[in-house]
Amino acid sequence: MREIVLINITGEDRPGLTAAITGVLAQGGVNILDIGQAVIHDTLSFGILIEIPDNGRSQSVLKDLLFTAYELDQQVRFTPVSEDDYRQWVGGQGKARHIVTLLTRKVSAEQLQRVSAITAKYDLNIDHIDRLSGRMPLDMPAEQGKGCIEFSVRGEPADPVALRAEFLSVAQELNVDIAFQRDSVFRRNRRLAVFDMDSTLIEAEVIDELAKAAGVGEQVAEITERAMRGELDFRASFKERLGLLQGLSEDVLEEIGASLRLTEGAEVLFAELKRLGYKTAILSGGFTYFAKQLQAKLGIDYVFANELQIENGKVTGVAVEPIVDAQRKADLLRELAQKEGLQLEQTIAVGDGANDLPMLGLAGLGVAFRAKPLVKQSAKQAISTLGLDGILYLLGFRDREGQE
Repeated sequence: MREIVLINITGEDRPGLTAAITGVLAQGGVNILDIGQAVIHDTLSFGILIEIPDNGRSQSVLKDLLFTAYELDQQVRFTPVSEDDYRQWVGGQGKARHIVTLLTRKVSAEQLQRVSAITAKYDLNIDHIDRLSGRMPLDMPAEQGKGCIEFSVRGEPADPVALRAEFLSVAQELNVDIAFQRDSVFRRNRRLAVFDMDSTLIEAEVIDELAKAAGVGEQVAEITERAMRGELDFRASFKERLGLLQGLSEDVLEEIGASLRLTEGAEVLFAELKRLGYKTAILSGGFTYFAKQLQAKLGIDYVFANELQIENGKVTGVAVEPIVDAQRKADLLRELAQKEGLQLEQTIAVGDGANDLPMLGLAGLGVAFRAKPLVKQSAKQAISTLGLDGILYLLGFRDREGQE
């Protein structure tokens, strides 16, 4: 009569260990039903589920394996599995899978406990836990750290809205980010990434900087803030703010452009996206003059922004149609995906303001980056703790892959 046995092996990792273990199993003619291996701090944890057929060769396989493990200084444990339990396990393989991603400056036990407790509450079973971030030195300053833990979970939450709400609440409480997304074929097969510019790719709202130079800084900043929170229509607020810039000297543009700072992680993100074959675009309610500078610096493929009309060396304050507003951003995303021969599921959109929500909702992966509360709550995913390169973790990217 055949036997089903789960074998767990632990000990110091070394080259050739897996070959030695499977070599013993091969001599016994066993079948492999499942296998998994992980190494943490040079310590091996190796699990293998086998079927031992009813033949004369396999009777001593477990004894031989025990002896081999002893020679290799490994601990081994055998757990018999009934055929009923095995059939039940096989029956669960069609269940939906999701990815929960924890982003933080420094991973703590409390963060892992809170995330895993919520997944359990919603009947999601954790299959795998992986560290995607690199090894962190003990003396790394807290503000420079970068930690990411990925949970692969099985099941379908009965109330996904409540699940996301709990994740968002814990993220705010612990100052971390928690992403929840379906594990589909598209997750690591996206090919187009589009970005808002102001307060996303750069750390400023350019129109506010122009307003300061024009002496109407406070007035324009207040309108900008209300528009980004979704309290004002973007088109109307844009025209109002632009009108206040009438008469501003063209010379100011170069000075402001030179002073703009890239957001943390922008250069790393675009270098990796380019290496991975992505097309990239700026879809901005800001101005083409500054977007073109970013395009040259980061190697961006497409730029769509608003024209800053200048006559006789002065800003006219007149809006040039078509204005890149919320709907225009969503339309451009759709057009670019079609041009590149991609499905919308293969696209990424990143932005911080209410006028970014339509494109964030349309993209396969929509990320609210360091966004206002309304935008964070409405977007599929949100990142506020890490830099822009944290988006790579949502694609399943590991830091060590970028070092190859």
